[in-house]
Amino acid sequence: MLEPSNNNELPPIPGKRYFNIGEVSELCAVKSHVLRYWEQEFPNLKPMKRRGNRRYYQRQDVLLIRQIRDLLYMQGYTISGARHKLNGEEAEQDSSQTSQLTRQLISELEDILKLIKA
Repeated sequence: MLEPSNNNELPPIPGKRYFNIGEVSELCAVKSHVLRYWEQEFPNLKPMKRRGNRRYYQRQDVLLIRQIRDLLYMQGYTISGARHKLNGEEAEQDSSQTSQLTRQLISELEDILKLIKA
């Protein structure tokens, strides 16, 4: 998942492994309560929870939040529209990867068939 270009005004994401909700709030220019709400609305946004139900976000979560922010605030999508768009993009990526793997497998099988015939 690539970082949308409209998020250029946001600060760069540091090279940390985990971010707490306050850090993500600052990195994405979204309030903490909005992040908690988006967790309920977007099933692919699942930060890790540790002791005391503290949320710890990874880099891909931050990128996803920036993408959600862009869809909702910059492009004017509704929450259900943004959810649908994100699910569609994931399906396209999965389909592309599947077709690439299929082509690679066919090529390998053809090579094996040539070896058997020789």
